[in-house]
Amino acid sequence: MGQEISQSRFRKQDFVNFDARLQQETELLSEYFDRRRFSAEHCVAGFELEAWLVDEECRPLPENERLLAALDSELVVPELARFNVELNGEPRHLSGKALSKMQRELAQTWALCQQAAAPLGGELLMVGILPTVREQELVLANMSAMTRYRALNEQVLRMRQGHPLELNIQGREHLKAYHQDVMLESAATSFQLHLQMDQRAAVRAYNAAIVLSAPMVAVSANSPYLFGYDLWDETRIALFEQAVSVCTDESCSEARVTFGHGYVKNSLLECFIENRERYPVLLPETLDEDPALFSHLRLHNGTIWRWNRPLVGFDRDGRPHLRIEHRVIPSGPSLIDAMANAALFFGLACELSRAPEAPEARLGFMQAKENFYAAARHGLRARVRWLNGNEVDLQSLLREELVPLARRGLQAQAIDPGDIERYMGVIEARLRSGRNGSAWQRAYVAKHGRDMPALAAAYRERQRSGKPVHEWEV
Repeated sequence: MGQEISQSRFRKQDFVNFDARLQQETELLSEYFDRRRFSAEHCVAGFELEAWLVDEECRPLPENERLLAALDSELVVPELARFNVELNGEPRHLSGKALSKMQRELAQTWALCQQAAAPLGGELLMVGILPTVREQELVLANMSAMTRYRALNEQVLRMRQGHPLELNIQGREHLKAYHQDVMLESAATSFQLHLQMDQRAAVRAYNAAIVLSAPMVAVSANSPYLFGYDLWDETRIALFEQAVSVCTDESCSEARVTFGHGYVKNSLLECFIENRERYPVLLPETLDEDPALFSHLRLHNGTIWRWNRPLVGFDRDGRPHLRIEHRVIPSGPSLIDAMANAALFFGLACELSRAPEAPEARLGFMQAKENFYAAARHGLRARVRWLNGNEVDLQSLLREELVPLARRGLQAQAIDPGDIERYMGVIEARLRSGRNGSAWQRAYVAKHGRDMPALAAAYRERQRSGKPVHEWEV
């Protein structure tokens, strides 16, 4: 969830001071856009993989502090819960063998984490929602020891005027529950992709990411169960949106987890202006830093979880850059599945960004949003309205149109032909079988019964094999 802060309790003056800094940095950012001050680096790719730390019985193991101390690596950091960690990769130019190098780096970090987890009686598992997680484990005692998380919890509850968070998900079954803190969010883990673009191309790339959210969440769905209930193909979407909701029956501020309000028209600056104008500050930590670091602007942006989020960062030489964070993909099922998902997104985003006619001109924003939630609910079986105005099922759309389009996008980036064949081959086989992570989990339950520990253990065994999910036995 981003940078650490030093306090969790704030005064009214803290909000006033922070807002002044936020306004100053937003105005400065506007000047940067006007003067084209951002790095011209184009198509630089990166990722963040969130994972579960589990015990021998595949139950959440709240020992990430000991794991991180043993690792002592800047690439692995804590997440909201003590049983979650985040693995990061070095950004790479999207060309040559970038994809296989990213997988190799992730595999090395993953192996180091597994070695560090073993003495704790634990193991890392990548899955959108852990089938065995129970609501009684999602409590403040299991929150990671970062001030930021405590402050976030207090501020969300302040905005809710103390009302508990309501979980209400209608899927194949209906789950309704109330929770007293934001720890529900820790039950959802993601594989977040980053794509750095030059200032001009970033508009098209950001809008393309919005258009692609429906097919990407469908092809990668891996979260059908929560607390034993069979819900959406990608239940993580509904869970995250409700886990940090600031809305109550009495009042409703802007949703903090959101698909957004529209496409970008001229520049990504529009999102940062919207941040200041529409979203109350949650973490008013005043930082004594150069405004050119955009510390307050970035901290505020980190408390607004668009499914496609614009980011301001810095190259190694200190020059500011723009990148898009694509947040719709769940963690897992395997390393090669994750990298195949990444290859599909990067190829599609790059290809749609350079299409003669912008895809956002052919698909209204509200239709893209409807497509996204239909895909999260029904996965590859979802029917959506696509760029030509026709209704089509996502499995056919991906197989017949989008995978070939992604291949062209990767070829245009001069990605190694072997990498293209390897990762697109995984996606094509997944689509032929219709088996993503959610489909495999449901097939296992249909055959063996709804035993969540047994499901998680079988899932772990197959993940250890390194095979893509379409090859997993049921």
